[in-house]
Amino acid sequence: MLKGFRDFVLRGNVMDLAVAVIIGAAFSDITKSLVGDIISPLIAAIVGKPDFSNFVFHVNGGVVKYGSFINACISFLILAAVIYFFLVLPTQKLLQRINGPEATTTKACPQCLTDIPLAATRCKACGEPA
Repeated sequence: MLKGFRDFVLRGNVMDLAVAVIIGAAFSDITKSLVGDIISPLIAAIVGKPDFSNFVFHVNGGVVKYGSFINACISFLILAAVIYFFLVLPTQKLLQRINGPEATTTKACPQCLTDIPLAATRCKACGEPA
């Protein structure tokens, strides 16, 4: 029983996932600081105070704080844009530069548009000459 648990924990993808979670937790502070301390104040300087938390409406004595939801949505969009434009896009460009352009190994059949290997002489789906 313990041998199976040991094999599970020491499997490569479990360790990679654990490291990714730890690094992600540490990185979340950096991204929150970037959004909260740099980007949001810049937006506030451009368009005014970017705080909608005072937007509420009352229903039968209850208070619906839809402004807080709007704030959360805006924060999410800003965070997603920062992650995409400052992390994902540069990483993709770097990997593309390192690995070079991907070589295509298939082509589309002119008749049925299925992918067929470049060396094939006929499409396996429709029999059309390639």
